[in-house]
Order: sequence, then structure tokens, then C-alpha cells
Amino acid sequence: MNWTTGEKVRVRKGIAGVAGAGVLALLVTACGAGGEEAAGSGGQAGDTGSAGKPARVTALPVESTLRTAIWSSRDQKHQLKIAPERLKRGTAADLKNVQLIDDDLKDRVPYYLTVRFTNTGSTALADPTPQSNFTLTLANGSPGEAISLWNNDTLATEPPSPLPDGCEKGGPGTLEAGGTARACQLVMLPEGKPATVAYTDEAGDTLLWKVGDGKGDDNGGNLLAKDASAPTTWSDVTTKGEVPIQITRKSVRAGSLRDLRKFDLSDEQKQSVPYYVTMEYRNTGKKTLLPSMDDGVGMLSAAGIQVPPVPLIDFSAPGEGIDQCRGSIPNTRLKPKSAITLCTIHLLSKGDRPAMIAFTPQDKKAETLMWRAG
Repeated sequence: MNWTTGEKVRVRKGIAGVAGAGVLALLVTACGAGGEEAAGSGGQAGDTGSAGKPARVTALPVESTLRTAIWSSRDQKHQLKIAPERLKRGTAADLKNVQLIDDDLKDRVPYYLTVRFTNTGSTALADPTPQSNFTLTLANGSPGEAISLWNNDTLATEPPSPLPDGCEKGGPGTLEAGGTARACQLVMLPEGKPATVAYTDEAGDTLLWKVGDGKGDDNGGNLLAKDASAPTTWSDVTTKGEVPIQITRKSVRAGSLRDLRKFDLSDEQKQSVPYYVTMEYRNTGKKTLLPSMDDGVGMLSAAGIQVPPVPLIDFSAPGEGIDQCRGSIPNTRLKPKSAITLCTIHLLSKGDRPAMIAFTPQDKKAETLMWRAG
């Protein structure tokens, strides 16, 4: 997992931006009878029943609190009240008549997310599609991909198998002021138990709802407990080869934009919330290290956004960062059998929260370590 940190910046010169927007909608092509079967990992085999009926689905409990949201269309912002209404897990058999454009989706599980939205503005909405701004994420922040369907086999004598809740159809053509509509979004999620439903819009805050208890699972045993220690390696320009180290995730805490008041922030960054990730690094090898391990730290948010650390250089104080969160300190060394604590700063959109903290060693053969954020 690569965490792009951007350029180092100086006091009053601005800070590096947050990772980009959320998952884009992908397209699949629906085939007629006899179309190519899409391989997938939908868990147990689905019961397709008679022709034209969807495979069996499993309903999952999902939080359904209505929240105020913004939906953007043609550079215009529209006010909505929005919430998930129901969530169902499907199987690979659901998509047997669907040809997936992206081969990476063939190993994912289909989920059917039905959302309810009310137009709280004063004008009618044309072709509202807020459902496409929803996704699902696992406990480690891995996001699903919302996809749309179309049928390009106009000569087919039989229609493609219907998907649950009308997920092969679009939303309403118009939505009058005060009107309420429902739409279903098909989301392809990596294998695992979903933890969160997320809504993101470039003009609004992130909205989150729990799936079940909101904890998901441990990513097949690869998601460490928040206070666990784990061994890995690190190297720098002064070492030949990798040096073994032990890492402990110490804390993840929200800060305040006031902490960054001596840095120039973009308008978008002024709408974010800084989070401080503190890690302890213990040198268990026999070589001295430059304490630059915070370069390997990354974060995935509950909305599925990759959030690299924001590197700051503050010449008014020793070390990188701010007083509330200090990173690498110049002219220091991490000697064998000694430890150092370093902190990284991550900017999240309002409403979002950390889901997983990662550490990626410089050795490409070494695995990335992942901790629950909270």
C-alpha cells in the first residue's frame, strides 16, 4: 500500500492536500440469455430459482437515521434528507448474465443498498442520483465500488435476470420539492463483513451509518487490535539492508484546525479535521536508525478514503509537525534496544473518521501492518 505524502512544506507556505475524492461509479454491461457468466466470490452458492428471478439474498441490519446532505448536479448544490433504508448481500449467481468491464470486480461480493431521500429544497430535481454517492466499507476502511448497469443487447429475446430491489433500474426522473424517493445502488465489496455505509459529496460533509454493530470483522486476521505491537523492518540511507523494529500503535486522536493556524490552508482544508496518529518504534536490531519511520504511516477512513500524512516543517520549533503532534526530529538517531515515539497528522473531511492505521515497510516483500483506529 503506497501512501503519497507530497512535498514538504514550510510555515506560512501551505500544506499538502488530502487524498482525492471517493470511489467513482463503474459500468457493467448486461447481456441477454446465454450471456457470459461473471465469476465471483459471493460466499455460499445462491439459489437462482426459476428463470428471471434473482438469487437468494441475505438482509443485513443497517442504521437508518435521516441526515441532512448535499447532492451536487451540474455545479449546483441541492439540499436533501437522506438515509440507508435496507441492505442485502447477494451472491455471484446474481450477476450470471452480467459482463463486468473491470476484471477486479469478479472477486467481489454484490450488495444491494436501498436509500431514501427527500428533496428539502424549493425547486424540483431533474434525474436525482444521490444513491451513486453511497458506498460500503469494511472495518479496515476498504471501500466497495458503486456500479451501474445497462443492457446493450437490444435483440435479446429474454431480459437479463432482475436484481433485488430494482438495482438494475435508475432513480426517479424528477423529484418535486418536498418529495421523497427511493433508489437502490449496487455496490461490489471485497470479501468481508461490511462495517459502514458512507455518503460523500464534493460539496458536503461525509455522512456515516453503521452496518450492524459497526465493527465489521478483522480482515481475515490481518487487522490488529488498536493497542497491539507487531514486528516489521525499516531501513534508511545509513543502513545496509533492513533493520528489525517493533511498532506499537499508541493513540489516534482528533485535533483542531486552530493547531494549524500558522500554516496556510486551502479552502477545502479549512473544512477538514486533523487527526493525530502516535506510534512507538523500538529498534530490536543491531544497527542505528534515522528515526524516519513516520514516512511509512498511512490511514484509511471509514468512508474508504486513503489519507496520507501531511508533512509539515516548522522552523520555529525542533522537529516536523506542531507542538500537539511532532514527527521526525533532526540530528537524532534510534539506537539498538531504544525506542522513540513519533506522530503524524492526517486531514479528514468533517463527519468522516479514521478506520484503519497502516504501516508500510520500505522492503517491498514485507507485508503492510494494519491496526484498528479505534
